[in-house]
Amino acid sequence: MHSCLSRLFTTQLFRLASIGLTGLLLSGCFYANTSQAPIATTYPYTEQQRMQAAHHWEVLARHEANNILQRERVRFRDLHITNSDNQDLHFYSGGEFERGFRTLLTSELVSRGANLTTVPTPNTANIHIGVEVVEHRDRGFIRPPTGAFTALTAGIAVATIPINRWAEPALGLIPAAIAADAVSGSWTHTGNEEVIITTQIIDGEHILYSSSNIYYINAGDRRQYAPHRVHRAPVTPTVSITDTW
Repeated sequence: MHSCLSRLFTTQLFRLASIGLTGLLLSGCFYANTSQAPIATTYPYTEQQRMQAAHHWEVLARHEANNILQRERVRFRDLHITNSDNQDLHFYSGGEFERGFRTLLTSELVSRGANLTTVPTPNTANIHIGVEVVEHRDRGFIRPPTGAFTALTAGIAVATIPINRWAEPALGLIPAAIAADAVSGSWTHTGNEEVIITTQIIDGEHILYSSSNIYYINAGDRRQYAPHRVHRAPVTPTVSITDTW
């Protein structure tokens, strides 16, 4: 019996090795052939955070304040955070990020001992905040989060255990649910909306500091970052009827 199992295991191992070797040979032939156009490939695995809370704005403000005060060229300068030139950024149309981030950055800089002025002076360096929303209209396949297929497979495998061992089949989903809860907190959908947030310190014609950060945002939050990019409902014309009697 033991010898039969050993021969069976050896046969299966040989088959797997043959399949793997065949795959390697085929892949070598694939790359040896020519192509009329470059073959699409992917970038190395990276991660990008999503902004969906005012606390995330505070985290970015803290990050920028730390970086600004580490620069010798601006650490002891008088600084002034300029207002946006966009007239659409008012309280009724959106633009909450521009106002909120400017306030948060002011608080973070002042708490760290920076010299901020309420109005620009000839000796101040101006802090400019730029926001650019990017909308992808034709994205291809995006790989699911790392471990998604493994967790799904583990859940299916665990769900089959009670069929043979446990009296209640539904109990088999408990370990899979625990595993899903342990990893799902780091997962979020990729989406088609991104925002590029740039903080610059400008002194006349010189850029003393520049930092750009990219985040995913929810499509419904575009008004917070770029209200001028939000489609507005058409204005319905009004018709007045005068009494001719």
